[in-house]
Amino acid sequence: MFQSLIDVILPVFLVIGAGYGTTRAGFFTQIHIDGLMKFAQGFAIPCLLFSAMARLDLETGFDIRLLLSFYSGAGICFALGIAAARLVFKRNWPDSVVIGFCCLFSNSVLLGLAITERAYGADNLTGNFTIIALHSPFCYFLGITVMEVVRNSDKGGLRTVGAILSAMFKNTLILAIAAGFAVNLTQTNIPGVIDEALTMITRTALPMALFSLGGALVQYRPEGDLRAILFVCAVSLLLHPAIVWTFGSAAGLPQDLFRSGVVTAAMAPGMNAFIFANMYGAAKRVAATSVLFSTGFCIFTAWFWLTLLG
Repeated sequence: MFQSLIDVILPVFLVIGAGYGTTRAGFFTQIHIDGLMKFAQGFAIPCLLFSAMARLDLETGFDIRLLLSFYSGAGICFALGIAAARLVFKRNWPDSVVIGFCCLFSNSVLLGLAITERAYGADNLTGNFTIIALHSPFCYFLGITVMEVVRNSDKGGLRTVGAILSAMFKNTLILAIAAGFAVNLTQTNIPGVIDEALTMITRTALPMALFSLGGALVQYRPEGDLRAILFVCAVSLLLHPAIVWTFGSAAGLPQDLFRSGVVTAAMAPGMNAFIFANMYGAAKRVAATSVLFSTGFCIFTAWFWLTLLG
């Protein structure tokens, strides 16, 4: 199993490390990294998701057992994160929701797709794309809804609904997934020339996103409430995949979907945790440091889960 660390996990983190090292050395500036990240997350990955959703076998991929296993685990981790932040770490309500969001949001695209593809091959990503299709809508809807409720409890529901809809419809990943679904459901054929162009773009998506993720981590500093940070890491990297493993086993998930669910659940929170914290100006240091620490720890915890999955 040591070979799985070498062959599957380390190449992914070497790309992240290359982005981190070259940015730390000054070869790239944060302006360069921001540009790479904007292209990767704002264009290349949406193209990847659009293409994947347009081709996804909806009947096979959208297995309710997979969705219930993964998102039940995510919801439990979200609630546990809020409760621990509020009751154990004595944070205010906005901070508590952000810490809960850090426990909720797995890096399903940059890390989950890359590691699953290297471990099990490109033909075994159906479960990943199924999770990704609902991931941003589910997590942002849940996080924004709870945050707006605690921030605007005395201002009625219209402001909450408006904030939720605004955030959802500005997210390019959600828009790309919706467009891909529309093409899939209407059985529209993508012209060959456009399909070839999409293929060229999508080949750059994951490597560029991983590299820019490494560069973006340079600006994060290991500071904040260490207990809360380690709690987020434990819930994200260990508890969530354990819940998915338990629920998926009980539900009799097919092996490929089971692997996709566990691996995706075992990924670090990713930059969306910091983006969410930045949106509300709450628990930003905890979110940023959790992303940094959990991404580093993920090298070893991902190896652990891959070893168990066989």
